[in-house]
Amino acid sequence: MRFQPIVVSLLDTDLYKFNMNQVIFHKHNDLMGTYVFKCRNPHIVFTEEMVQEMSEQIDALCKLRFKKDELDYLRSIRFLKPDFIEFLRLWHPMRDYVTLGLMPNGELNLRVNGPLFAAMQFEIYLLEIVNEVYFRMSYDYDTLVANARKNLQKKIDGFNDGTYTFKFAEFGCRRRLSFQWEKEMIETLLEKCQNHNLIGTSNVYLAYKLHLTPIGTYAHEFVQMYQGIPTIPLAYTNAAALRDWYDEYKGDNGTALTDTLTTDLFLLDFDRSMCNNFTGVRHDSGDPFEWGEKILSHYRSYGIDPRTKTLLFSDSLDCKRAQAIYEYFSSQSRVAFGIGTFFSNDTGVEALNIVIKLQYVGGVPVAKLSDVPGKTMCQDPDYADYLHRAVEFRLKNA
Repeated sequence: MRFQPIVVSLLDTDLYKFNMNQVIFHKHNDLMGTYVFKCRNPHIVFTEEMVQEMSEQIDALCKLRFKKDELDYLRSIRFLKPDFIEFLRLWHPMRDYVTLGLMPNGELNLRVNGPLFAAMQFEIYLLEIVNEVYFRMSYDYDTLVANARKNLQKKIDGFNDGTYTFKFAEFGCRRRLSFQWEKEMIETLLEKCQNHNLIGTSNVYLAYKLHLTPIGTYAHEFVQMYQGIPTIPLAYTNAAALRDWYDEYKGDNGTALTDTLTTDLFLLDFDRSMCNNFTGVRHDSGDPFEWGEKILSHYRSYGIDPRTKTLLFSDSLDCKRAQAIYEYFSSQSRVAFGIGTFFSNDTGVEALNIVIKLQYVGGVPVAKLSDVPGKTMCQDPDYADYLHRAVEFRLKNA
């Protein structure tokens, strides 16, 4: 069978990778990072044949370069700067940064280690490869696509009959069934949703090809990396991240992620100036209604009308859950949604809950605490405990 590359363009990734990378390129290009893969589903077993295919796909990925038209498209995104685009013209994925193997229990041993601005770019590409290889080699792919089409039509029916009235961006490339399905799914939503419920996608390549708005903020890794900078106290890394982000974008790319070290800690640093500088905040763990009320109260405490700000929800959403959130908050604030796996891999077979997380910066452990303990991932339990105590100390003494 002729080899078919899964990743065909270096634009086939989330916009926030470019957002974060630009800040790192300008401010922290000396940092080294290590990323580690984890599958959170129990009892998932990968095979030697899968690993071989993944390895060949990674080889193909590392032969890609940004094309002129792709760089021109990136230049059209107003907050991406000319010197960063020129850097991308020279940059490409380095195969030596990636190690891949199979552990005796069938788990993947997948790591990326290198300069942070280069290592971080691998995350989405590798997740796309792992997902597609796993599902194509574990199931009848045509049956999965047929099921996905049926499930998508039910969602479209719900949008068209008024059951679902919210608008959303597609955030599904990291856990998609395949590139082909993600593209077909977006095209179908654009064609059949009578109320134009799909407003954009995080996938830069598909935004480019399908004339959609590319949408993205920043990820937990951006805040985590500051834990590896020894001059910044651990419980103040959110503050450092917010300052650098604003300094880079001056409010032009301004949605803040709240839960890297718990939302309560984030709000200590999200003072009046930051509330004004950022257009809104993103929810990614914990109860969305409790979180939303906490954010609304925080804005009001500074005399800011929450209706001028955006609450972006992106945590494991389906249509029913998003509609309930929309109905609750839409009269109090601008409400936005980023929905991923529910659209990009809804086949009747359990989707892989896989992540590739930043675990070390300069050899120093880093971690995400989140608003849900089960989402914490850290290679060093002692460090995770130390970070937790640092956060608790500041919260108690604020």
